[in-house]
Amino acid sequence: MTSDPNRILVLDYGSQYTQLIARRVRELQVYCEIHPYDAADEVIARFAPKGIILSGGPASVDEEGAPGLPDSVLATGIPVLGICYGCQLLTHALGGRVVASNTREFGRATIGVGDGAGPLFHQVSEGTHVVWMSHSDRIAEVAPGFRVTATTDNGVPAAIAHESRPLFGVQFHPEVVHTPSGRELLASFLFGVCGCEPTWTVGNFIHDTIARLRAEVGPDEQVICGLSGGVDSVVAATLVHRAIGDRLHCIFVDNGVLRKGEAHQVVATFRDRLHLPLRAVDARDRFLGELSGVTDPEQKRKIIGRVFVEVFEEAARDVAGAKYLAQGTLYPDVIESVSFKGPSATIKSHHNVGGLPEKMKLSLIEPLRELFKDEVRQVGLALDLPEDVVWRQPFPGPGLAIRVLGEVTAEAVALLQEADAIVREELAALPEAREIWQSFAVLLPVRSVGVMGDSRTYENVCAIRAVSSVDGMTADWYPVPYATLGRISNRIINEVRGINRVVYDISSKPPATIEWE
Repeated sequence: MTSDPNRILVLDYGSQYTQLIARRVRELQVYCEIHPYDAADEVIARFAPKGIILSGGPASVDEEGAPGLPDSVLATGIPVLGICYGCQLLTHALGGRVVASNTREFGRATIGVGDGAGPLFHQVSEGTHVVWMSHSDRIAEVAPGFRVTATTDNGVPAAIAHESRPLFGVQFHPEVVHTPSGRELLASFLFGVCGCEPTWTVGNFIHDTIARLRAEVGPDEQVICGLSGGVDSVVAATLVHRAIGDRLHCIFVDNGVLRKGEAHQVVATFRDRLHLPLRAVDARDRFLGELSGVTDPEQKRKIIGRVFVEVFEEAARDVAGAKYLAQGTLYPDVIESVSFKGPSATIKSHHNVGGLPEKMKLSLIEPLRELFKDEVRQVGLALDLPEDVVWRQPFPGPGLAIRVLGEVTAEAVALLQEADAIVREELAALPEAREIWQSFAVLLPVRSVGVMGDSRTYENVCAIRAVSSVDGMTADWYPVPYATLGRISNRIINEVRGINRVVYDISSKPPATIEWE
């Protein structure tokens, strides 16, 4: 936990937007953590937050087994902001009435903010505002002591505030980009209501993390660090190296499902440019052997996670005093992988999280566990890492194994590597290339009839994926120019023997995910 006294606690009630609340608070340079609602008693006492935010969630407040409001949330007098389900929960717990609505509200809506709306709207102008709704219940009667501070077009309460206590609720989601005034509303809560200062900075994070690592790792203990070549592992390794120096031992594993030429590139980057101690391990046959016959994407992830850890444990035997495994796990990895009682539903397992065996011989160090991707990049720049490393596109831990749909074979991986290299080369040449968060090729488990040189072909179909995003939690498909798409398709079909059809993925996240598996 940071030593910064400006801390906000986000209690998770199951919303898929919970992590975005934390993201927006961090953007305002205030430190926050997400914890399950039923851990509130312990966390509030230990964390000492200046404010508490109750997330949304899928439940109805009056249904059997619905998550409740811990007594500790209100007992301390700490300011509270309830969002969506959190707003309804405040109302229900304090004597108001929440009912099922005949008209559900999902998507954009308009609310009216009147004069004297209170401190929560201090930075939000009077008048109408577009917001993002996602609920089927509504507040029929506010709790005693509360008043309505904003309403929807049909007069339903959209925001409430207590007359004398620092308790607030909004029925909409200020944390999503579709609520344009959401940032100002959150800022009003953080700074005006909670009295926070914007002290959560990259420099403070680096200082606190290095100090914590030095305290955590004993003077004679060694750390093994997995380097993938991505910004996450690079920044994690750099932080650990600055904390303990040569007691860090970096290992790069070629798992057989990397992109074309990536193994050579990673080794050259870390040894020659970053001067980090590195040992390269060729485990291609081992990973591909374990993946043989496996088609389920969750099984692929878990197998790769398990073998990944096994390789590191074996490599650690050569390092006397090795006790820790450092990984570049990020906050989205944790949120998307772990389901606590009540919080966000599991979307997929991350190889750094969901695939770990129950009994590990190495303890985990995850210096970036509380950061989002763009925060990691800011840290990397502050550490003076090369820009091409800092701005490298995200690459999933399971690699091409989850971009080869179906069984992963050496032949399929080789085919995809060639197509993917063309996609990356062409898109990297665009002037606006940095606007693309992630771009890659996917080998589909279908074959297509084609014609080449007056002969019939029956070959593989390749999908192209390119998205724009800020933090990877939501993403829009990127409008790649038609000329570029045409050139990519032409090159893949002509240069990659075994693919005769190319399609472009125009789905966004949500409802899709960035990766196909």
